[in-house]
Amino acid sequence: MAEIAVLVPTIANYRIAWLSDRLAAARTAALVLDAAPLEGISPDLTRQLLESVGAKVIVVKREDTRRLLAASDMPPMANVHIDMRETTLWTAVHDAFDTLMAPDGRILRVVGDPPRGADFIEIVLSGTPLRAALLRFAATVLLVSLAVAVAAGVLVYVSLNWLFVRPMRRLTERISAFRENPEDASRIIVPSGRSDEIGTAEEALEEMQRELSQTLHQKSHLAALGLAVSKINHDLRNLLSSAQLLSDRLATVPDPTVQRFAPKLLAALDRAITYCEQTLSYGRAKEPLPERRDVALAHLFDEVRETLGLQSGSGIGWVVDIERGLVADADPDQLFRVILNIARNAVQALEVRAPADPERDQIRIKARRKGAVVEIEMGDTGPGIPAARREHLFEAFVSSARRGGTGLGLPIAEELVRAHGGEIRLLDTQVGTTFRITIPDQPESRHHRRERIRA
Repeated sequence: MAEIAVLVPTIANYRIAWLSDRLAAARTAALVLDAAPLEGISPDLTRQLLESVGAKVIVVKREDTRRLLAASDMPPMANVHIDMRETTLWTAVHDAFDTLMAPDGRILRVVGDPPRGADFIEIVLSGTPLRAALLRFAATVLLVSLAVAVAAGVLVYVSLNWLFVRPMRRLTERISAFRENPEDASRIIVPSGRSDEIGTAEEALEEMQRELSQTLHQKSHLAALGLAVSKINHDLRNLLSSAQLLSDRLATVPDPTVQRFAPKLLAALDRAITYCEQTLSYGRAKEPLPERRDVALAHLFDEVRETLGLQSGSGIGWVVDIERGLVADADPDQLFRVILNIARNAVQALEVRAPADPERDQIRIKARRKGAVVEIEMGDTGPGIPAARREHLFEAFVSSARRGGTGLGLPIAEELVRAHGGEIRLLDTQVGTTFRITIPDQPESRHHRRERIRA
């Protein structure tokens, strides 16, 4: 497109200039012939003037007469009429290509601006010299412009290759090399120090690779440590279970001292066993996918209450406010674990303020359905969670500063809720701690529920 934009108008302008030169020479010859008397113009002078112009006939029109100033022995008939006074860009381009495609021997009649005191000047000439000159000029311009285009293309290619392609290839190679062994620090890219976007990308890649390499090192150490802890926990849980059986027998001894310390021993063993179970549960590579079905929440909350031993006279109030017949589309076992972990944290928070008062120390649960989402709010009237702990609330082994907390209940609950496509978050409340859990229905369950409602 650049070649066409340059070549086409250049050829058209060259043709106009070539014909204008012939007309200018004809005007000069006309002045000479007009100044000399007719008898004083020899045939040799006439021939020389025509040859200088390159024309066969020169005619000048004044008023109503045309004067033949010079002519060859037998003036030929013109095939094409060209009026240089009415030439536009588009006609010039069209006539230039017409000249290039025309056969040799074509005769042109060219009209242009006249000398002083005349209407126009007219010359008749052969189109063969014009076509030959136009072909030579077009070939020259084409070769020169192609040479410039090639040189520019090579320069652009070298520049792009040096400025962009090579740095991008280097980035790609370093990324591929780092992917093969991310823990090898020698494969981290070294920034070239450039100040453009590629330099910024290199610096960002170096920072990302360095952080990823360090993270993988830590993960490897934690994986090895986790495997060892899981094995220890497994054996330790068995030992604690045996100790719990012995402590149950010990609780039947009528000795007053034994009766005073046995409940504390049983509580400590229960917490140790629970900690082992939660550690092993969190240490699994992946939780199984939820096996979802309709779960009656009222019955589920009763099971959690019985598991925690919060019956009448326990000292901790249990307040449940749910819609009648409310069901959630969830895995019953996993949802039980979620509710149990949050409720157990609430119990541990309330036990700090012994002796317990069921009017003051309560666990409050609200559940309702909002369209295709079941929303559960679980709160307690305890001391609440310190602000410094809230940012790391769902991170493993980060205790909420509650006595007996393992630091795994909330991470496990959050993982199980996310597996259901839901969300768990801490609410800002004036008293205690409140979590909101949302469990959306599956698309299939939503369809069946709408069908049941319609029926």
